[in-house]
Amino acid sequence: MFEKLLNMNRQIVFILVVLAVIIPMLLNIRLPLAVSEPTQKLYDYIDELPSESTIMIAFDYGPSSFAEPEPMAEAVMKHCFDKGIKVVGLTLDPEAVTLADNVMQKIAEEKGAINGIDYVLLGYREGPIQVILGMGVEIASVFESDYTGTPLSDIPMMADITNYDQIDLLLDLAAGTSIDAWITFANTKYGLKIGAGVTGVIVSEMYPYLQTGQLVGLLSGFLGAAEYEKLIDTPGKGIAGINTVSFVHLLVVGLVVLGNIAFFIQQRKEQG
Repeated sequence: MFEKLLNMNRQIVFILVVLAVIIPMLLNIRLPLAVSEPTQKLYDYIDELPSESTIMIAFDYGPSSFAEPEPMAEAVMKHCFDKGIKVVGLTLDPEAVTLADNVMQKIAEEKGAINGIDYVLLGYREGPIQVILGMGVEIASVFESDYTGTPLSDIPMMADITNYDQIDLLLDLAAGTSIDAWITFANTKYGLKIGAGVTGVIVSEMYPYLQTGQLVGLLSGFLGAAEYEKLIDTPGKGIAGINTVSFVHLLVVGLVVLGNIAFFIQQRKEQG
C-alpha cells in the first residue's frame, strides 16, 4: 500500500483535485469564515456613507486576472446600490472596459439600478497619470462622454459631480501597480479617499499604505471578496472561490502528509 502511495499516478491526483472542486460546490459546503480588519474597515467606511453619496470604482485589471477582482466589484456594487450610493466606473487599463461594462450591467440589472441615474461607466482614456490629475480638476475635461458616447452634460447623476470634491471614495480594483498612481496623484494631491481590492499576489505590497492611512481599507483576492460577501450577507463568487481553494489546499496538504508518512515507513522497512 505504501509503495502504491509513493508511486501514485499523477492522473489519480488530478482526479482527486477535480473531486475536491466539484463535491463542495454540489453539496454547497461552506467553511467558517472570519472577517479581517482591512475588509471590515472598507465595509464600514462605505456603510457609513449617507444615501446619495458617490464612489468611484477603477476597474484596473485585465482578462487574465479578473477572477479575483470581479467578485469584489460585484459585492461592493451590491452594497452601494442597496444603500442608494451612486457608482462612477472607469479604468486605466484598455483591456478592462468590456469587463467593467459587463459587471456593472449585471449588478445594475439585479438591483434595479438605472444607467445615468444610479451609475455610469466613463470608460477608458489613455495616459493614467494625466487621467488621474485631470479628473482632480474637472472630470468632463478628461471624459467628455461616457462609455456609450452620451455627453456627461446629458447624464443626470453627473450634473453635480465636477471633480474629486464630490467623490466620497475611490476604490481601485487592481492586478498591478495602478494603486500607487491613485495614492500618489489623487490621495496626496487632492485628498481623495482611497480603498483597494487586489489580487493575492500583490496584497503584501499594500499593507504599508494601510498602516499610513493612505488606504481606508483593503480586499485581498478571493478571501477579501468572500469576507465582503459575508458582511453584506450575500454569498457569491468570492465565497464559492475561497471554498474551492480551501478544499484543494486541504487535499494537497493531506497528500503531502500521507506521502511523507509512507516514505518514512518504507525507509524503516528497508533498513530493518
